[in-house]
Amino acid sequence: MKGGKHLIALALTLALALWLLEDRRWAELGAALARLSVESIALAAAGFFLSYLLRAARVYDEFRHDAGGRFGACLRIVLMHNAAVNVVPFRGGEAAFPLLLGKVFGTPLTRALASLFWFRLQDALVVAVVALAVWPELPLALRGAGMSALVLFAWALPRWARRPHDWAERGAFAGKLARLRDAFAESARHARLGWFWTVANWSVKLAAQAWLLAALLGVHMGTGAAGALGAELAAIFPIQGIAGFGTYEAGAAATLLPNGVTLADGLRAALALHLFVIACALSAGGVAALLPGSNSTTESASADSVEVPKS
Repeated sequence: MKGGKHLIALALTLALALWLLEDRRWAELGAALARLSVESIALAAAGFFLSYLLRAARVYDEFRHDAGGRFGACLRIVLMHNAAVNVVPFRGGEAAFPLLLGKVFGTPLTRALASLFWFRLQDALVVAVVALAVWPELPLALRGAGMSALVLFAWALPRWARRPHDWAERGAFAGKLARLRDAFAESARHARLGWFWTVANWSVKLAAQAWLLAALLGVHMGTGAAGALGAELAAIFPIQGIAGFGTYEAGAAATLLPNGVTLADGLRAALALHLFVIACALSAGGVAALLPGSNSTTESASADSVEVPKS
């Protein structure tokens, strides 16, 4: 099954590559990027960096006791994890997050995996709620029911995880699940402002992508927002192209079609946006990896800190 998913992902990426090789589309892609103004590029890059800071704040909020005031260490973890997710095939870059938490803060693997799961679940729920809120021609009753169900699920899941249970007494496999459930409950409990950071991050991230996509297509922000949301919804699917290529572009192009953007134009603009996102991620991740103090649990707080006021 896993091999089949990888083959589908590879086919999606190859399909995008073949489409690009047709009719001088590489040249058209370069021309689209060249039309971007310096102001548009700078504003989008600033938006992405603000998004990285908000994600780092989310990590710092949850692991503030481990971080000991080292916001800079949290930012490095986020930047290197983000770079890995954007380039390692088949979402393999997600492994960077628990590995980096263990290396920098000494966080147990189970705790780090539960945190990653909670982060990604929060991301998916926020994007899904936004999609239901703005999806065109969706009946109001269905829209309200879907959003209410997602909000209820987000509220109930951490409370279910914190309830007393006897899973550890039901055998070896149940014991492993019990440790994951307890780690998830701890992750949700310690992230006091987790939902705030998640909503703030996605507001900024979607706005930056919408701005750049609108600039590439010469359309208004509403159309750009539709394409950005489609690209991010595609990223939730379990099957992903290599480094997201293919699925990201298809999601954006599909949601741009009802707004009068042709498939070819949508794919080209989405690919240009995707390349910009990856360039920002790799640049920020590369700088983070070169900075001192990100690779050891023994680093001193003063060598790496960006002080964050205690709440």
